[in-house]
Amino acid sequence: MIITDTHTHLYSEAFDEDRDAMIQRALDVGVQRFFIPAIDSSYTENMFSLKKNYSSYVHLMMGLHPTSVKKNYKEELTHVEEMLSEHEFYAIGEIGIDLYWDKSTLGIQQEAFKHQINLAKQHKLPIVIHCRDAFDEIFEILEEEKSDDLFGIFHCFTGTIEQAHKAISYNMKLGIGGVVTFKNGKIDQFLNDIDLKHIVLETDSPYLSPTPYRGKRNESAYIIRVLDKLSEIYQLPQEKIAEITTQNSKDIFNI
Repeated sequence: MIITDTHTHLYSEAFDEDRDAMIQRALDVGVQRFFIPAIDSSYTENMFSLKKNYSSYVHLMMGLHPTSVKKNYKEELTHVEEMLSEHEFYAIGEIGIDLYWDKSTLGIQQEAFKHQINLAKQHKLPIVIHCRDAFDEIFEILEEEKSDDLFGIFHCFTGTIEQAHKAISYNMKLGIGGVVTFKNGKIDQFLNDIDLKHIVLETDSPYLSPTPYRGKRNESAYIIRVLDKLSEIYQLPQEKIAEITTQNSKDIFNI
């Protein structure tokens, strides 16, 4: 059984003391494909180091996270462009809009999001969307930019069934992680109405640990809890869920 974690920050400082052991735990449960989202230029070196050490399993993205869209965002976008011209990446991400922490940066977040969508189109890459308290704002831009060459993943999807269908209509897969295991997560109540062909698995580690690890550091091995829950929701064996969601990830990332 090959499991794909489509979103995990393995380079995070949270793993500095046991990174190798943590990755081995994930490999031991069948996670053989790790897709690594970028945050900003301060993490680029760590990402390349991770790729060097785990080249068979690790696949990198490049982008500017919306919470890192600050006064220097144009410099950061230049860094993204330079990296894309010099190295191989499998997605532009994670990008999007986050209005949970700071609503005052909405204008430049929108600008950075649009700019990176256009980079994705230029490089023929998928986008990986971060959306927090910003579904309307994200959908507004996706509507403006929609085209056959715009596709990707709606990372950490936590919306309603209507928002799920809308995201799918823009050629987005839904990234399903630990939230699906929460009692108050809500997405488990309608997910069986969404065809599995639209779903990919993720952890967002070290964040958003699934039950029973909620509140503790997340890691890629815990994706097995997400797999368990989807197996229950879809009434399919874990192996079948892993097979379909891994194929979906291959369709998106082209690897």
